[in-house]
Amino acid sequence: MTRSEFQFIDSLRQRFGAEIGDDAAIFSSTAEKETVITTDLLVEDIDFRRTTAPPLLLGHKALAVSLSDIAAMGARPRWSLVSIGVPDDVWQTGFVDQFYEGHAGIASRYDVRLIGGDTSRTTEQIVIDSIVVGECNIGQAVKRCAAVPGDQIFVTGSLGGAAAGLRLIERGAHLAEQKLDDDDSQKIDHVLLRQLRPEPRVGWGMVLGEERLATAMIDVSDGLSSDLNHLCTASGVGALIESSLLPIDQQVVELCGRRALDPLQLALHGGEDFELLFTVRPENVTRLPRRVDGTQITRIGEVLLHTDGVRISEGSRIWELNPGGWKHF
Repeated sequence: MTRSEFQFIDSLRQRFGAEIGDDAAIFSSTAEKETVITTDLLVEDIDFRRTTAPPLLLGHKALAVSLSDIAAMGARPRWSLVSIGVPDDVWQTGFVDQFYEGHAGIASRYDVRLIGGDTSRTTEQIVIDSIVVGECNIGQAVKRCAAVPGDQIFVTGSLGGAAAGLRLIERGAHLAEQKLDDDDSQKIDHVLLRQLRPEPRVGWGMVLGEERLATAMIDVSDGLSSDLNHLCTASGVGALIESSLLPIDQQVVELCGRRALDPLQLALHGGEDFELLFTVRPENVTRLPRRVDGTQITRIGEVLLHTDGVRISEGSRIWELNPGGWKHF
């Protein structure tokens, strides 16, 4: 009998009685503030490939995935710690310096200070541990557990780009091989960068948290199908989303037809888009900004009763939307 990552998390929750399961942990630091902390592990040949992930972009992504977790809690990122283990032959190159340069680039954009970490030697694979600490006002953090039937479901940005980028990387595509004057190559670059250099929705996270607009929120890291199910399980609700409303990345739509890839499947199950999936009370929908930091949002469905399950509609056809995204085990 095998167990999933989330079954393991459930066993820890039962053993320690802890509120494990959100994108980040929350604890009170002062009378007015709560501290929000998250950690992400990136392992070579599991989460990235050295041959296709330039160290500059890897440093960016290592921080971006943790910033996305903080955003999903409606908090403001403040500090980061990053630890990295590399083989000796990698240490002797400029890999680590370029990695930290990429980390510093995105950190400066969001005013996040690097305050610590560790370095070590590994035998073969590169291992990265990224920790980000954020802050929010007491009671402001957005968890996954407060969605109720009638809430409207929204997602930031677009879906499917990162998954399409990964599929092309697996087929041998590299950023360095693309010709910038070729329209098709620019589209390929776009989806490759969605995979290699994701952009966390930090601004949206802070707005949704500070304005108390989101009732529940999660970032789309494992895939929309899986992350929507995580949110619904935590809230004890069901959901219905409409396939026609999904904001599928236009570059994915244009590229996939010639490469035997299904844009809808990539958008539903692909993962690593690091968009924010959140729910809003109907009376608060009109309070939502149209854009934050240039990124728009799209309503994709509605929260239902738990007994209705998690489903997706396409015209008159409705079917169960089972988790089909990334699984570590």
